[in-house]
Amino acid sequence: MSEMNMNAGAGTTSENSQSLSAAEEALHAIERLVLFAHRHTLIEDADVDYSRNQLLSLFQFDEPFAGLVDESELSGPQPVLDILIDYGAEIGLIPENTDTYRDLLDAQIMGLLMARPSEVIREFRENETKSGIQAATDRFYQLSIDSNYIRMDRVKKNVYWKQSTEYGDMEITINLSKPEKSPKEIAMAKLLPPPVYPKCQLCRENVGYRGRINHPARQNLRTIPLTMNQEKWLFQYSPYVYYNEHCIVFHHDHVPMKLTKDTLRRLLGFVDQYPHYFIGSNADLPIVGGSILTHDHFQGGRHTFPIQKAAEEAVFTSEKAPEVKLSLVKWPMSVLRLTSQSSDALLETGNEIYEAWKEYSDAAVDILSHTETSGERVPHNTVTPIVRRTEDGQYEMDLVLRNNRTSSEYPDGIFHPHPEMHHLKKENIGLIEVMGLAILPGRLKEELDLIADMLAGDQELREQTITNEQSALYKHKAWIEELTDKYGTSLPKEEAVSKVQEEAGIKFAKILEHAGVFKRDEAGKAAFRRFVQHVGFTEQK
Repeated sequence: MSEMNMNAGAGTTSENSQSLSAAEEALHAIERLVLFAHRHTLIEDADVDYSRNQLLSLFQFDEPFAGLVDESELSGPQPVLDILIDYGAEIGLIPENTDTYRDLLDAQIMGLLMARPSEVIREFRENETKSGIQAATDRFYQLSIDSNYIRMDRVKKNVYWKQSTEYGDMEITINLSKPEKSPKEIAMAKLLPPPVYPKCQLCRENVGYRGRINHPARQNLRTIPLTMNQEKWLFQYSPYVYYNEHCIVFHHDHVPMKLTKDTLRRLLGFVDQYPHYFIGSNADLPIVGGSILTHDHFQGGRHTFPIQKAAEEAVFTSEKAPEVKLSLVKWPMSVLRLTSQSSDALLETGNEIYEAWKEYSDAAVDILSHTETSGERVPHNTVTPIVRRTEDGQYEMDLVLRNNRTSSEYPDGIFHPHPEMHHLKKENIGLIEVMGLAILPGRLKEELDLIADMLAGDQELREQTITNEQSALYKHKAWIEELTDKYGTSLPKEEAVSKVQEEAGIKFAKILEHAGVFKRDEAGKAAFRRFVQHVGFTEQK
């Protein structure tokens, strides 16, 4: 079927040269979107008329566009989607023309151009059988982009830079791909009852769900089933892709995260099936865990993180586990790296270390495995585990030691970003940041730029900021004074931006040091070695 023949009502150039009404623009956008979907194999020849009619129905049209269709290639569906959503707002398909409601309509439109879940799964399996798992994930990832489930137009707006530190280059990003709700929408969402269906954003029932004001639309989401540890799990990509091919692997059922030997077994099982991806789990305790602890899940992807490139500082072996090499990694957090050709040996050793860590205390460096509250023993030690395959096919497991204890001095967490860092980062240090990729909030894009303005000579803004507690920048006051003392206030703007980014990157490394249980001083390094000896490993000289 030729692309020209896809236009059901092709007209003349003279007709098309006339300015189009909003309705005609929407009809034209439908034709361009169907053409995009066909070119990117979201739909096949037999689906073209059906898909057009579905869109005509949604927008309450009886007939298709009658003019000449612009058949130029689109870099993505968003430009024509914006035309359709504008028209949808005009005819009342959404109650308000806000980002949240526009996103709900966006997913509804693209959902009409998607194959059914069973068809996507069948294609994935065929690609896997015919060309291998990497070809299957390549196609599935591109499908997630072309369907606008992954909003690449937003991801491209993220601010990204690398920052050299003593631990290697850290990656820093200011994330703009996650839409922010308006104050009115936040207030409305608070009035809604607790979610019953789907129970959370990781539940399998999200596939095809139309969404609501407090839950994203997922008509264009597709997932792939997989089995790990003889259990049902599902694979999908993150809509916010913090790094290349950022995927999420989540339990078939809404069960809470619990880090056990089975967790490590599942991670090792995943890299057997997806050897080109790493996978990791957030810790399972508050403060040091991820944002969703109610649904067991992992995150993985195809990206080499800074932690993977970090140098080994010391190597240990054990007579009990001769097949496993243990290394201490030069990293701001406390990382044990286990490497072996044997998945089984790695599982047993990794689990023994994890179990030992859960009960390990070293008061000399402020590490207590448990405290008591109302007579109840409260655990504090856990790990953030990461598993990958090496270039030579070995299994590699990083166990990042975590502790979530609080104190009167650090009520947010002793091993958590301390108060002087909260102007940049107050949230939990989760899996992605543990690995050396900072996910900074979107507000910092403007705030860091304004601080750069101060270094470039905007004295009025500086005075307003450091004297007005109501200023959005006031939380940066101490840092601003530190930066102006160090760099002055007459830098060229471009250099000022570079210096602010550099200092933010250095602060990120410090934030990770705060989250490290064994500090990087001599006392901390000695204490780290005591723990390694405690689990039966001897340092190789």
